[in-house]
Amino acid sequence: MELRHANHCVYKIRYHMVFCMKYRKKLLLDAEIISFLKTICFGIGERYCFEFDAIGTDGDHVHLFVGAEPKYSPSRVMQIIKSITARQIFKQYPEIKKQLWGSELWSDGGYIGTVGDGTTSDVIKSYIENQGNQEEKEAYKQMKIIDFQ
Repeated sequence: MELRHANHCVYKIRYHMVFCMKYRKKLLLDAEIISFLKTICFGIGERYCFEFDAIGTDGDHVHLFVGAEPKYSPSRVMQIIKSITARQIFKQYPEIKKQLWGSELWSDGGYIGTVGDGTTSDVIKSYIENQGNQEEKEAYKQMKIIDFQ
């Protein structure tokens, strides 16, 4: 992963997201619908400055590898993608909407995982613990790293 630049910041944020079709219906098997979904995602990417590195489907769910500016929370990124893709797919393929009573394409929720490039929690903890000189460390002993494991 490489560094990205936005207004007043540099970032390296990627998410692995998984959305499931409502009722786990296998409605994403047609190559034309999958291609349309990818087209929608790249349109979303241009509008919101998201970067879709990979998009894959297994019929009843979609995996996305997407980067977003830090001004968007992970849940907001998911919300934007799910709402726009659902609207556009229902508009283009009304027969899908008929198969989903309740008129929702995606199940509530989903999976979001952050993706790093080799940085582990131990590396980050060590980095934080080693900040400052010895005098500063003594003055700020109350700032201890808490390990919740």
